[in-house]
Amino acid sequence: MPYGYTGKILHVDLTTGKMHVEQPQPDFYRRYMGGSAMGLHYLLRDMRAGTDPLGADNVLALFNGLLTGTAISGQSRMTSVAKSPLTGCIGDSQGGGFFPAELKFAGFDGIVLRGQSPRPVYLWIKDGEFELRDASHLWGRITGDVEDALHAELDDNRVEVLQIGPAGENLVRYAAIMSMSNRANGRTGLGAVMGSKKLKAIAVRGTHKPEVADKASLMELTKWGAKMVPTSDVAGLGKYGTAEVVSGQHQAGGLPTRNFTSGSFDDWEKIDGTTLYDTRLKGAENGQQDRFGRDTCYSCAVRCKRVSEVAEGPYKTDHRYGGPEYETLATFGSYCAIDDLDAIIRANALCNMYGMDTISCGATIAWAMECFEKGRIGLEDTGGLTIRYGDAAMMVKLTEMIGKREGFGALLAEGSAQAAKIIGRGTDEFLITSKGQEAPAHMPQVKRSLALVYAANPFGADHQSSEHDPSYKSYPERMAQIGLDKPQEQLALNEEIVRYAMVTQHLYSALDSINVCQFVFGPAWQLYDTVQLAQAASAVTGWNITVPELLEVGERRLNMMRAFNAREGIGRESGALPKKFMKHPLGGGKSDGYVIDSKQFEEALNTYYRLCEWDSVTGYPTPAKLNSLGLGWLVVNGKKAPAKSATGKRPARVKVAAGRSAAAKKIVRKKPVVKTAAAKKPAAKKVVAKQKPIARKPIAKAKSASKPKPAARKPVVKAKAAAARRPAARKTAAKSKPAARKR
Repeated sequence: MPYGYTGKILHVDLTTGKMHVEQPQPDFYRRYMGGSAMGLHYLLRDMRAGTDPLGADNVLALFNGLLTGTAISGQSRMTSVAKSPLTGCIGDSQGGGFFPAELKFAGFDGIVLRGQSPRPVYLWIKDGEFELRDASHLWGRITGDVEDALHAELDDNRVEVLQIGPAGENLVRYAAIMSMSNRANGRTGLGAVMGSKKLKAIAVRGTHKPEVADKASLMELTKWGAKMVPTSDVAGLGKYGTAEVVSGQHQAGGLPTRNFTSGSFDDWEKIDGTTLYDTRLKGAENGQQDRFGRDTCYSCAVRCKRVSEVAEGPYKTDHRYGGPEYETLATFGSYCAIDDLDAIIRANALCNMYGMDTISCGATIAWAMECFEKGRIGLEDTGGLTIRYGDAAMMVKLTEMIGKREGFGALLAEGSAQAAKIIGRGTDEFLITSKGQEAPAHMPQVKRSLALVYAANPFGADHQSSEHDPSYKSYPERMAQIGLDKPQEQLALNEEIVRYAMVTQHLYSALDSINVCQFVFGPAWQLYDTVQLAQAASAVTGWNITVPELLEVGERRLNMMRAFNAREGIGRESGALPKKFMKHPLGGGKSDGYVIDSKQFEEALNTYYRLCEWDSVTGYPTPAKLNSLGLGWLVVNGKKAPAKSATGKRPARVKVAAGRSAAAKKIVRKKPVVKTAAAKKPAAKKVVAKQKPIARKPIAKAKSASKPKPAARKPVVKAKAAAARRPAARKTAAKSKPAARKR
């Protein structure tokens, strides 16, 4: 198997309880590298077109990446893919924390889930062994309670738990998959897919770290990153979290307010990242928030995660449920014209307790507020609830009602696009959705390349699928690494901006396949640039990975997603922006009067499809394009690409005796696989597994040392002078201490 990987993928049939392990060949890993692209392979290979997203035939794939579990910052990421119950398109979402690394340590690069269990179960994996167990006692419980229960049941506080909350059980269409009770694979509703399968949780524990080809080179990059954090452009991100950009977004006229009616929020300072840091992070009362109020993912030196708490009052909140990101502060804050920080913290905690995407949840509530304000819905629709902008208590109440699918919350649990179809009466006029998914808190009226990405992105409006417009001019040297050297002026939507959107989309697509954090690796303000990403990937695998190869991996994933949608009959016609973005100019602030010109947008979209080499009428990938990316085995719109790629064949697998159902309480044990050099993997063998009960030895409670500290900060020798590439610190706005960035 290649270095950096375990070489094993676990397949679980929840209908029958049978499980087997697959061991793909090295070329399979080189082609997809992990994450989203690797998961898509199984969806495209094994799922029929027209599959019900909440049916037994939907495939849910969970994959980490080639850097996962190493010591470098930003590597503990996992991607989930399935058909989305929110959009009907491909569903895709990333999450961080400690679960991804622990899954690698437990012996697997990914898990492919099929079928539907007849009753609630959870999957227990420990050092290559696995079994399904009954989860009836966990069903209906919130995330924190489930995590505590599994730690006690498995007698190990170091077990990492990936789970759904009650929202996933209740099939809320934007339910999230949660870990640590505060890290979310949030977008596209894949928590509902997991809920439909009656899979409550996956618990993992592992002790085997992946082998690395060039440990010295990887360690140099690791130490360089840890040393550079305090003086890099991610320093503010570490201290203030993504919430640091509230100020910059407002000043640029790009802070969505009153459901995208304006880009300016008068009370932005009350929900700003500095306000959150100064008043609501754990330890703030004693000036200890850097110690107690900042969390991290496995082995990451940035420490950008918020740990907030509200000690008393109507919005009392336990710090275990984390703290709001920028998107959450905006969707529950400025989207809803709410400036009560405690209420936003509570809404964020409810989403983490029940397992919901904060973007879709907050945006759906904001849509309902505008519908009520404009008289399109009334008390007869809401069950007697008065839903108005600025009502913090109502926003919090609706959030919990959605998670429980109670009353009017049951309608909002469908998402705003579906709710508008059910209600009618012109409520679709106030939607901010693309492909049925609510827009995140970055305005395409202000950042014009996002208009293209929101419309054409295969899984709907998404702010983490490309680099944002300001970075083209701000980071010329890093942009040149990916062939972008013609920065454009603000509000441009010409061919060069279209090319910028496409190329950075390919790179971000690669980041979600290699599965690294887009706040740590990227083409602009991130800690590591694209060349350093290629160096890190090469050091881990022993392959000579180049920047062009990374871009091709990303382009391949993007085409796989488009091919999935094409099989569902979803093409260019789905790439429309909401009416609100095209027909209603923004009001107030720096972006007053901004609107997207429909003619200019359509011309840009034509250019985008031409540059992507997709059919300009249908929007489907052409057979020639698929074949050029090694995807000739795919069928799109009834046509197969001219030649069949070797990767179209089912990868070689090792089948072990099927795991028994939860009632059996037995584990599937495999004989150890003899390690070989990366380039010389032995032929697949069939192994007969012995059924033995799982060993339950007491494990000491985890100490803080169990979460490794960042590598020692020593000078690097081999890494290129990235410090010189890092632009000088930017000027800060009046309120915000760190430089304002796009995230």
